[in-house]
Amino acid sequence: MDRASGLWIRQLCSGLQRRAGVKQQCSLSVCAVPARQCSSVGYTDDGDRALLDRVIRVDHAGEYGANRIYAGQMAVLGRSSVGPIIQHMWNQEKDHLKKFDELMVANRVRPTILLPFWNVAGFVLGAGTALLGKNGAMACTVAVEETISNHYNNQIRTLMESDPEKHKELLQTIKKFRDDEMEHHDTGLEHDAELAPAYSVLKTVIQAGCRAAVYLSERV
Repeated sequence: MDRASGLWIRQLCSGLQRRAGVKQQCSLSVCAVPARQCSSVGYTDDGDRALLDRVIRVDHAGEYGANRIYAGQMAVLGRSSVGPIIQHMWNQEKDHLKKFDELMVANRVRPTILLPFWNVAGFVLGAGTALLGKNGAMACTVAVEETISNHYNNQIRTLMESDPEKHKELLQTIKKFRDDEMEHHDTGLEHDAELAPAYSVLKTVIQAGCRAAVYLSERV
């Protein structure tokens, strides 16, 4: 990692710690040592540690991206009839992101270095589909939330196979958020997502992008 990237990650981690109300400790800060040298209580095994890092990092990135998508939708449709519906879903996504911010700090997991890209890409996706109208925004919601729900289901299976007792709290969080995402998916369908222009093509393209984002955020 180059010097600029290292500085950016340290600054981001400091912000996450402030949001979670955690004071920095110079000798133990997640930003002061490489992620592979960190350890959390109950996660002394290297395999468990790697799994925890991967799960929290990618889920934090996903919830961050979802927040930016809804921000883009609200920028276009906030004053329309579907504004309150989009705001309700966005509020839930804000709660999801806050929780993963806290988990990042508590478990000393570094964020993906791609967050600046997801910041822009998420907002552009949300605003761009909203410019197609209400149906376009809802089609985006269906595509994204279906992908995230499937991703959460895969994580649940992986964590259950690894050690359900050790991962109990994380499993409860992911299951709750998975249910929220499915609620958003269903809301999109109820509000005419399938009537969006070129719905099938739009959904396929968005989901391909989401899967690529998941793959990259798990690894970098």
